[in-house]
Amino acid sequence: MNVSHRSWSLWAFLLACLWIWAVGFFYYPKWKKSRTEATISWDVSGYYYYLPAIFIYHDIKHLAWSDSIQQKYYPASTQYQAFDHPSGVKVMKYAAGMAVQYLPWFLIAHGIAHLTDYPADGFSPPYQFMLSFGSILMACFGLWFIRKLLLVYFSDQVVAWTLLILVFGTNYLNYSAIDGAMTHNYLFTIYALLLWFTDRWYRHPGWTSALGIGACIGLAALTRPTEIIALGIPLLWGLTDLRKIPERLTEWWNQRRYILGAGFIMAAFGAIQILYWKWVTGEFLVYSYQDQGFSWLHPHLANGLFSYKKGWLVYTPMMGFALGGFYFLWKRWRSLFWATLAFTAIYVYITFAWDIWWYGGSLGQRAMVQGYAVLCLPLAATITQLGQWSRVSRGLVIGLMILFTYYNLWLTHQAHKGGLLDPENMTKAYFWKVVGRYHLPEDYKKLMDTDEYYDGPRQDIKNLARYDFESDTAIHTCPLPPLDGVRSLCLDQEHPYSPEYQLDLLPGDASWIRISFKAMAPQKEWDLWKMTQLIVRFYRNDQKVKENFIRVHRFLNDQQTALLFMDVKVPRGDFNRMSFLFWNVNSDRRLLLDDVKVESFHAP
Repeated sequence: MNVSHRSWSLWAFLLACLWIWAVGFFYYPKWKKSRTEATISWDVSGYYYYLPAIFIYHDIKHLAWSDSIQQKYYPASTQYQAFDHPSGVKVMKYAAGMAVQYLPWFLIAHGIAHLTDYPADGFSPPYQFMLSFGSILMACFGLWFIRKLLLVYFSDQVVAWTLLILVFGTNYLNYSAIDGAMTHNYLFTIYALLLWFTDRWYRHPGWTSALGIGACIGLAALTRPTEIIALGIPLLWGLTDLRKIPERLTEWWNQRRYILGAGFIMAAFGAIQILYWKWVTGEFLVYSYQDQGFSWLHPHLANGLFSYKKGWLVYTPMMGFALGGFYFLWKRWRSLFWATLAFTAIYVYITFAWDIWWYGGSLGQRAMVQGYAVLCLPLAATITQLGQWSRVSRGLVIGLMILFTYYNLWLTHQAHKGGLLDPENMTKAYFWKVVGRYHLPEDYKKLMDTDEYYDGPRQDIKNLARYDFESDTAIHTCPLPPLDGVRSLCLDQEHPYSPEYQLDLLPGDASWIRISFKAMAPQKEWDLWKMTQLIVRFYRNDQKVKENFIRVHRFLNDQQTALLFMDVKVPRGDFNRMSFLFWNVNSDRRLLLDDVKVESFHAP
């Protein structure tokens, strides 16, 4: 039986798509979730608002209908998705590109809602399902065209491994299978098409490829304006030497009818956003991100690449092999080098020049995912080169790839079901405590606030102080039953601070300090930045030597009384006293505290 020379990559493509469908439909089907875990929630609801506003409620200027949607579905605050313009209207925060791409799935869902008993309100189950379904279909569409492009330059087996590594070993899995309705999945597919159309145009110039290039760049920029840098891909594609740019300009002039056609299509997509702004505000240009912007002279490159909070290569180390692949592109596939390197360098710079460089609650650096379409080329170059390395070197790299794949699957699970990944609050200490594990005491969440935690045996324990507040008439009490005795310390918005309790302590008296206490919150404070903090400080006279804190509300639920503690390592430097206090950070939720005990101890 003859086997097609492309059978390996075809089977890899089918396996990758099957895995995406399995994860998206069976492991974590977002369309079955509610509130801010639903498919149409947070940023997605902001991308999507254009469609119900235009086709259902016929109100795109004031969004008066959104209040009832918020009360029924809780996708996210309207103020998060649109802002109040000085003209008195509400303006969408996000550009219209995703709404254009959602339109087919929206129309199908709207028809289903009218034919069934589901509300035709834009947010009921048919809309949630179709957006998830369409997004996964879009992911498979993108993988197909990446496969077609890679097969032009690389062997079938190399293409197969590239696809499998991408889907199983990077956070592309999360943003295709679970959070596929975000921009990144759709932009990945747009870039895949752009690469394919570009390569095709330089081989055989024609209207289909030219208009495809224009449509891809225009739609990408309409989705995220910074994606206009996609223009650099067709400009530099195929160049083996930058000195040949004059020759390239002559070639473009000879094909100017195609380039003008591509430019017209790009402008047509851009006109959609401009017409929206003009219709709603009377202005042709509106900066919709308000107080958010870029630090062009001080990009957050180190944090964006290596931070334990959201560092790209910390959470997606597999892409390090793609970055290394640029060397092999230079050596063997020079025609791919300049376009992919220039795009990647500019793309990374722009991504991390954004002041909110961690991009909210996400699995690793979600803003890098669309760029993986381009990075598949140097990744495939690395995989090709593996065949020429020694058995030891090849075995080491393959071992790392297997490890990184397991790590990616672990991260994906922890981000959605495991609960150990906290996208907004990861720290170095917490990361290394939880990585690779599945079950840990909730107590370890202290490491999101402090890098010090002691969980071994204690020696030479000494009681330094105890505060039961029974006779302390200076503290605030509230109309709640005390936790013990007749009085408990009560913190609220009007009384945010406890006294700052002072203790004499000298270097060498102990290795660690433990402060234990009893706490109860009638209502849990969920806002991280308003949670009550226990703050411990060390002083040399009036000069602060060290300060640590934990957020108390992390470990409380409504009406729950808990025994909590905080461990602080005694500094080695010169100091002569320590203090601690509780601070309610402008929360309107009350917190009761009692039976505070301070101990010193040594580690064995």
